[in-house]
Amino acid sequence: MNITFISLNFAPEDSAIGLYSSQWVKHLESKGHIVTVVTAFPYYPHWEISEEYKSKPWFFQEYSGPTKLLRYKQYVPKKPLFYNRILHIIDFTIGSFFNLLKIKECDLVIAVVPFTTSAFLGWIQKKRFNSKLWIHIQDFEFDAAIHSEGNAKVNFIFSLLFKLESCLFSKSNVISTISHSMIDKLSQKSTTPSFYLPNWIDPKIINPVTAKPHMYSQSNKIVLLYSGNIGEKQDWQSFIEFCNDIDPNKYEVIIVGAGVKKEWLVEQTTHFSNVKHYPPVSYMDLSDLLCSVDIHLLFQKPNFFEAVMPSKVLGMMASAKPSLIIGHKDSEINSIFKSIDIGLYYDKYSKEVVKELDKLTSHTSRKKEMGKNARAYVLEHFSKEEVLKSVLKKIDSL
Repeated sequence: MNITFISLNFAPEDSAIGLYSSQWVKHLESKGHIVTVVTAFPYYPHWEISEEYKSKPWFFQEYSGPTKLLRYKQYVPKKPLFYNRILHIIDFTIGSFFNLLKIKECDLVIAVVPFTTSAFLGWIQKKRFNSKLWIHIQDFEFDAAIHSEGNAKVNFIFSLLFKLESCLFSKSNVISTISHSMIDKLSQKSTTPSFYLPNWIDPKIINPVTAKPHMYSQSNKIVLLYSGNIGEKQDWQSFIEFCNDIDPNKYEVIIVGAGVKKEWLVEQTTHFSNVKHYPPVSYMDLSDLLCSVDIHLLFQKPNFFEAVMPSKVLGMMASAKPSLIIGHKDSEINSIFKSIDIGLYYDKYSKEVVKELDKLTSHTSRKKEMGKNARAYVLEHFSKEEVLKSVLKKIDSL
């Protein structure tokens, strides 16, 4: 089957959507499908086009194995504020439209959201070739924008955007998304058949048995790790308060990542002698990092409803180490933490969090059992091989 795969993020980006889109395409090629990818120049999570791509022409074609990549050098804002992001979206969409026209054959088009405009591009491709359209939603970007701005009301502009979103979703033959709560939300937006397709974890890559001690975690203290995007979704004010409340002689906090809030966070934590900052590690080094620490940290804004199991949490759980998470009380993560003993979850930060952390870190057997439970759960429900097997079945049904 000839497949057009539209995704803003793709390899060599090796985190978040770029990682999953790349692994999805690689799996499709391994099963004999011919895939052409329409994508951007790599820029995430640093919000800057990668050095090795800066000198490339605006429209650039390359190959990743047998897969042809059609790239467009999109505008990337140094500070991704609301209006800059709009330009970012529009530029990618226009450039990718011209890349679509270079494709001469297509049986199936897969469009990854965000951006919602990728669904629009997918619809164009569907009309050109009378092909099937599969929209895969990693995030409802308009809903996320409202939550991030703290808006309780949907204004006129957002009303139009939601209508556009529903219209585009209705053009597809199937829509998939990454959590059960997002499936429920999707049913309010579209009557198109939906398909549960969670993000996955590769247990062969994130593996505590084969992991080696990582250089970032070389400390005699109890090592607490945050690894991932340093952005707006995280509750950094509570995180800083947490760093102030823990015993600096007992704990070392390491923050590994990049993002729009990194510079600010470094400035705010400079005075903590036990807080260290490091750049992101490669995907192949991720197992060593995740499996080398004692506790994983994730502080999300309690008023931000995360309808998904964030991909970073899958890695945290696969490392066989417990996690300390703060987030919305109705999140999918919290429901899992309630059903199985895999870590500590709170809907807001208080000094009680530190007290419970102290209890956990002094109870070695419980800590070990939590980690064991976490890995067992994630392998049962989010194993890469099983998730991608369901993808092939759905393609056959189309």
